[in-house]
Parts: sequence; structure tokens; C-alpha cells
Amino acid sequence: MLDPTSVAAISAVLGAVGSGMANEAGKWAWESTGTAVRRITGREIPAPAAPEERDEVARMVHERLRSDPQLAAFWTAFATRVRRAPASDRSVRSSLPASIRSFTDRKEAMKQLQREASRRPDGRPRLALVHGPDGMGSSTLAVHFGARSTRLFPDGQIYADLGGGGGGGGREPGSVLRALLRQLRVPDEEMPLRTDELGEFYRQCVADRRLLVVLDHAYSAAQVRPLFTSAPGVFTILVARAPFPGIDALRVPVGPLSDKDAERLLTAITDKSTVAAARATLPSLLQRCGGSPYALRAAAHQLSAPTLPSRRTEADGDPVRAAAEDNYRLLTPESARLYRLMALRAWPSFDAATAARTTLQDPDATAELLADLADRMLLERGTGDGRYHYRHGVRAHAEAAAVREDGIAACSAALARTLSACADLAASAAHQALPESWRVPAPAEDRAGQRYEDRGAALDALLAEAANLVEAVRCAEESGDPDTAVRLCRALWPLQLKAGHHEMLLPALRIGTRLADTHRPASPDAGALHAQLAHTLTELKRWEEAETAARAAARAEESAGHKRGHASAVEFLGLLRLRQWRYREAYECFEEAGGILDTMGEGDEGTADLPRARALLERHRGRALRGPGRREEARERLETALRCFRSSGDTYNTARTLTDLAESRLDEEDTEAALPLIDEAITTLDGQSAEYQLLYLRQMREACLTG
Repeated sequence: MLDPTSVAAISAVLGAVGSGMANEAGKWAWESTGTAVRRITGREIPAPAAPEERDEVARMVHERLRSDPQLAAFWTAFATRVRRAPASDRSVRSSLPASIRSFTDRKEAMKQLQREASRRPDGRPRLALVHGPDGMGSSTLAVHFGARSTRLFPDGQIYADLGGGGGGGGREPGSVLRALLRQLRVPDEEMPLRTDELGEFYRQCVADRRLLVVLDHAYSAAQVRPLFTSAPGVFTILVARAPFPGIDALRVPVGPLSDKDAERLLTAITDKSTVAAARATLPSLLQRCGGSPYALRAAAHQLSAPTLPSRRTEADGDPVRAAAEDNYRLLTPESARLYRLMALRAWPSFDAATAARTTLQDPDATAELLADLADRMLLERGTGDGRYHYRHGVRAHAEAAAVREDGIAACSAALARTLSACADLAASAAHQALPESWRVPAPAEDRAGQRYEDRGAALDALLAEAANLVEAVRCAEESGDPDTAVRLCRALWPLQLKAGHHEMLLPALRIGTRLADTHRPASPDAGALHAQLAHTLTELKRWEEAETAARAAARAEESAGHKRGHASAVEFLGLLRLRQWRYREAYECFEEAGGILDTMGEGDEGTADLPRARALLERHRGRALRGPGRREEARERLETALRCFRSSGDTYNTARTLTDLAESRLDEEDTEAALPLIDEAITTLDGQSAEYQLLYLRQMREACLTG
């Protein structure tokens, strides 16, 4: 058994606690670890942010522990208390997209995948790169292989779309890792924050599993390398349009179907009599489809036509765009316009409400038109949620048709309506998700939008649109519309605060702060966006950048005369200092923030929030005083905050402060005083969906009873 006071064991505790800060319990554990390290070393030690820094702190702690048995016993008890509970064994079902009924040919490719999946382990990742042009069936091959090989992967089959099918660089590795971990039934609150820690956590989660991982629309080696594992039971299939360098993988090319296999596919889709009756037009149809399974499926209905429709262009020899052109020419004017105008941007997905705003059509009629476009294979359906997206080649055709037939001015107006729809939805949902927050401006009455059942439903609506909102911020910047970009970014605050997704939101926040600094310098908007950026950078442990953003927020808010925002920005800087175990500086920030609040008058924005703001600062002061061991002063501050939260009925912050008080008692190894505080915190949180806080409290309670 590993000695808990060894350098390796101490470093492991620091690493495990540091990577577990995605939830409130994890942040408690991290702050308490800083307090424990300071007590052991006798001085303030900056929080480690990198593995080598973590090992150095572990060596300093070890040196003190080996010469002081009392401190060694304290650390052993502490390490037991803050350990992360192991993830429960979670069965995983297949998360692959649905396979197809009429899968044709590809026998050699299937054999290649089978051999790679079942080869003898030799330390190399089991990895295949399936590649072929858009519409040739590369993704279908990977999915069909998974559907046919379930016995090889009894622990599950997981899937992620890497988003490299369009013209951009695809999704960031951290976002993909989170998507994969969710399919492994790992809650977001258990996932580490930084991408490097997340990759290691993912590899630990799959180490003993027999699992298939399909990574669709891969873009580059840099994008996919963090997603690999050498676990012998894991087989990863990359799907890309073309092979790319830097990956040591089995290459499985997917080319056009032969005429014989293409005819076999058409027969399976229709029937023998239909194919036989179309002998006159069949050769021409096969030539037009170019061996593309997508084009063949899209054109199958044309077999019954006596002659094939003439084409405006040959679509540069691309069978996907050619098939789209054939089906496009059969659309009604309303469907054709919808098809064109929603393709002006590579939206991750869209629904009838947004499409109706874009095209100025009735939402119910738009929903029917979208369903018809999907039936004609001009749109792809989402997972039963009423959302749609384009295949890359089809979107390219639709966008070109929009420019040609609608003109630049009409396209610009339509894109502006899409942006407006995104911004209105985001502002309305954000305000309903956090109605008490001064950080989320209330939408104008005429743009209030949909009413949601409760805060959770409003947050769910924001989550469903999150990827679109990030894309909308990019679009607003490129369109020269900074006002909409800033409005969109302000509406991201509930997602940051309640749902995380910091890696996804970070690019949008960077754009928002840049635009605010350029077009609204020294304004409350600039201050708010820098503060939001500081929050996300802090959560991602990019502490130097977070400090720069927090100071920029404070300067902007002070220049704008926005005292509530100024105090909040300084408070953010103090919270960052707590995360860094710089307790004295944290306390000074909280004192400064309190002084700013004291200057607020009745006419200042946010005065209604002052009692709660002051109570939070008292709690933060107590946390900062715990670090250097000023326990009596810390408890006085925490008890003041507790009285305020109890009197206002703020049960969540009541429980948080009770936990802080319990931790301060455990700093002195006073379990008798800590237990009733822990029990009250557990009772207070009951029924509030605070699973991780409760888990942490129960671990504390168990450590008290068994210690």
C-alpha cells in the first residue's frame, strides 16, 4: 500500500483535488487543500497549476511530514477526507447514429476494420482512419461496422461529430472529450476542467473497457490526438474526407460504388420491378450519381421518371451537389427559399422557430417545410428534437443558390434576421434562467420571446442553442454587428454560471470583449464581458489571463461609474486569489470590494442586491482568513454571513457557509464541533439537486465518525 505521506501520494492527492474543481465541492476541497499545505509548511505556497509545480509542493509537504508525526497524522486524515469518490460502474449502451437498412458493398473495408479491432494487443492504439469524399458513405461504414460488431464491444459504442465536415477547424478536443464522457455516463461535475487533465481522465475511464469510439468528420491530427488511448480493449475509428498526416492509423479508403453495386443499392431502396422498368434512364442516372450512396438514395425516386430532368449546371462533377440540384428543382418556392436562406451560415443546428424568423414565414408551416426538406435528403435530422442541419456539400449548393437567386442584399437581410432571432432567444432565456441577476439584462417587452415553465427549462433552452450562440457571435463580428455580438455574449452568463461548458464559450467571450473594447470602451458592457471572461478563464485554470481580464473589468466598470459592476470585478479577482491560495491578497480584494459597495446610493444600479452582495463578501472574507490559520476571525465572518443568508431564506448559500464553518472546525481537528454543522448543511441542501455538495458533506461526515 502506498504511504500517504510519500511524495507520490501527496502529489496524487494534489492532482486529484485540483482536477476535481468542476463543482462547488471540488472548489471547497481545493481551498481546504491550500489551507492544509500552509499549515504544514508554515508559509503561503502558491497553488500549483502544472504537474512539475504540483510535485514541488508535494516535496515541500513531504519534508515537513517526515519530521513531524502529528502533521503526518493530520495530512493522512485530511487526504482521506478530500479524496474523490471513485466513479460508479456505469453500463453504456450504443450512442452511434442509426445504421441503414440497405448497406451495399464495402466488404473489404469491413474486413480491414474487423482485423484492426481484433488484432493482438501490442501497445499501439487500435486505430483506423476511414476516409472518402462527402457522400461516399465513410460515416455509414463506421456506424454499420459498429452495429454489426457489438460482441467485440460489450462495454459500449460511443460517437462524436468533430465538426470538421465544413470549412472550419471543427470542435475543440476538450468539447469532444466531454461529449464522449457524457456518453460514458460521467456527469459534468466529475470532469476535470483543463483539456490535458480531461484527456487523462478519459483514458482512465476507458482503460479497462472493451469499447468502440467513432470520431466522425475529423479535421486534423492536432484535433484528434488528445482523444486517443492505447487501452487494448478500445478501438477508435476516425472518419474524414481525406487522410491527413501525423496519425499512425490503418487507412481504409471509401471510394465510389461500382455500377453493379450502385444498381444493387437502388434495387434495395426501391424494388426489382422499378429498376427493370427504368433500363432506359438507368445508365444516365448512375453516371450522374458518380457512385455516391448519398446521391443514389437522393435520386432513387427519379427511376420512375420517363426522362431525367435537365440540369442548370453539372455542379463541378460533385455528385452530392448534383443530387442536391436535382431535388432542389422539384421544391415549391417556399421550400426552396427556406432551403437557400438557412444555408447562409454553417449553423450547428436550427429549429422551426429560428427558420421562421429568417424567412418571415409561419412557424407551423416552416416546421412542415423543414420535415419535407429532410425527407428529400436536403436536410439532416437531429436526434428527434425538431432540429436540423445540412450535409456539407448540400449546404454549399444551397448557399450558392442563395447568392445567385436572392442576391447579396437579401442574403444579408436574412442573415441579420437569423442573428436577431438567436439574440432574442438568448436574452429571453437567460433572463428567465437568472431573473435576479443584474448581469443578465432584461429583454425589451416586445422581444421577451417564449415563456419557459421554470428556470431549469430556460437553462435547457440556452443549452440547446449553446453551439449556435457561439457561431452567432462569430457571425455578428464578421457581419460588422458589434451590438448583437455583445448582446449575445451577455446572455451567456447563465451557461457559464450554471452549466460550465467553458471551453465552448471561451471563443465567443474573447470576441465579445474585443468588440466591447473597440466599440464600447470603458462601459458597463465592456466591464461585464471582461468579468465573464475572467470567470471562464479562472474555471479553466488559466490564471494569468484571468487576472488580466478581471483587472480590465474593474477598470471599465470604474470608468463607467458602475459601482456594482466595479465591486463585482474586484470580487472576481479575490476569488481568483483564493483559487491560487494567495489568501492575504484575496482578503484585500474582498475588503476593497466591500468599500466600493459602501459608496453606493439609491440611484445606483444593483442597490436591491446589496444585502446579498455584502453577505457573500463576508463569506469570502471568512474563507480567505481560514488559509493563514486565523480561525477565530474566519468563524466570526462566516457566522455573520450565515445569519444574513438564514434571515433572507437563501438556503443554498446557508448550506455553503455551514460547510465553510465545518471545514474551519476540521482545520483544528475538532470533529465534535464540525458534525452538527455538517448535518445541518446536509439537511439544508436536501431536495436542492446539490448531489456533489451532498457527496462531499457525507464524505466529511464519514471521516469525522471514523477518524
